[in-house]
Amino acid sequence: MRLRRATPEELERVGDLTVRAYAGFTLGPADPYVERLRDAASRAREAELWVAVDDDDLLLGNVTYCPPGSSYREVSRPDEGEFRMLAVDPDARGLGAGTALATLCEERAREHGAIGMALSTLAEMTDAHRVYTRLGYARDPGRDWSPLPGVELIAFSKVF
Repeated sequence: MRLRRATPEELERVGDLTVRAYAGFTLGPADPYVERLRDAASRAREAELWVAVDDDDLLLGNVTYCPPGSSYREVSRPDEGEFRMLAVDPDARGLGAGTALATLCEERAREHGAIGMALSTLAEMTDAHRVYTRLGYARDPGRDWSPLPGVELIAFSKVF
């Protein structure tokens, strides 16, 4: 598996993969968040969009790392990193792409001088929670929040 920045030519496929990975957590095609998930071009422009690919350059997953100053930052403090929209293709789950992408984000945060990492997720995303826990993240209920009525996000954080 290789990790690299997403290329402009694959942004549509990255968006489609993200939508597939989140399908069980949205209200379906009419859910307004689906278009945000699909909009890989904005993530590549306003943050850092990273992909995990196999030896044949097949997309396995992607993540949006939110460096200092990124409009995609939501719950991190100025001295922390943050990542969002960690997505692994349903057919590639269990291969380590999610763990590799999260670890990459930690490396990027350290390069930016961060002393920790924060993220938010849906309570129902228990597979992701297991990845975060294995990587040393802990629940951080003081940062739980609701971006929209009926959408409750829970936070995790980690000190490096």
